[in-house]
Amino acid sequence: MEFIKLEKVKDGKYLKNYELTYRNKAGREKKYEIVSRRELTDPADIGGKPSGVSIVATCEDRLLLLHEFRMGVNRTVYNLCAGMIEPEERIEDCIVRELYEETGLRVKKIKKILPPSFAAVAISDTTTYIAFVEVEGSFEDHTSENEQIEAKFYTRDEVKKLLETEPFSSRAQIAAYFFSENYDC
Repeated sequence: MEFIKLEKVKDGKYLKNYELTYRNKAGREKKYEIVSRRELTDPADIGGKPSGVSIVATCEDRLLLLHEFRMGVNRTVYNLCAGMIEPEERIEDCIVRELYEETGLRVKKIKKILPPSFAAVAISDTTTYIAFVEVEGSFEDHTSENEQIEAKFYTRDEVKKLLETEPFSSRAQIAAYFFSENYDC
């Protein structure tokens, strides 16, 4: 595949739409659409800077899951605590802030932060960190009026049941599966 050009086709408030032109292996031009949270001016910018974090949080052998309404799918799904990194914010500070904003909980220990990975490779260059943390405290609602989030801890057996009957984001589903199978998250 040979990259030919990058062109912005729409500039939304939060997402920017781009059309990429490639030459495929048969030598024909192919156009491909992507969205990005960032301004892209050069092919090297694509996927270049992480924009957020997803947090796999546990407390006393229970997994934190959010049951939240997501406008993009027009339904309530199980998800991980997650959010966008503010300009000049360190990833550790983002984890603490997002966890508190969405749940009222505090970070007891950051166990591991994985390198950034692509969130939706078929449609976006967005990369996010995955953080594994131990948390403590009490649930409090600090969300905006535009968020509908119920945060709760679940045992391994409760998570197994949810996985069979409830809709999940893919990142939350894989974390929940490994947690339910007794892998240490």
